Amino acid sequence: MTLHRLRVLPRDVDADALGLLLDAPAPPTLAELVLTHGDARLVLGVLGASHAVTATAGSARLTEQVSCDAVAAGGRPLPRSARAGAYRLTSESRTVPAAELAATASALRRSATDDASWVCGAFPGDGAALTALTGAPLDGGWTWRTWHLYPGPEEGVIVTTRSRWTP
Repeated sequence: MTLHRLRVLPRDVDADALGLLLDAPAPPTLAELVLTHGDARLVLGVLGASHAVTATAGSARLTEQVSCDAVAAGGRPLPRSARAGAYRLTSESRTVPAAELAATASALRRSATDDASWVCGAFPGDGAALTALTGAPLDGGWTWRTWHLYPGPEEGVIVTTRSRWTP
């Protein structure tokens, strides 16, 4: 099972403050999952209510951090799309009713419980407060998806990212 019930308060609690930082050292994670395929490796890490991913393929390496600390560390506000060499990212932020946020959280928890390629960090205080990641090998590299759920009293925000890296 890769569903982690974390006993810490999330540090990143504002979806609008998320940023993207590439190729910096990955910060310590609260929960992580390591996937391997041949000599390639993908580390999916939950930070606060954000994430860090480290991908390797042969001698090539990439790190991606999407967090509220990313901009201060030299990154930029989370873009709708980004490209850097063999790396691609798309992101979306949606405000949804609380019931839809709860249903999404439930589906992500099931995925993390049933599928070994998922990691999910659930935070105390609200059952919909979570961060989920999944990944798979792709064309000599990796692809991964993330969900960051930010609950509010009547509605919440879901931030999703899709990344692809094929060095």
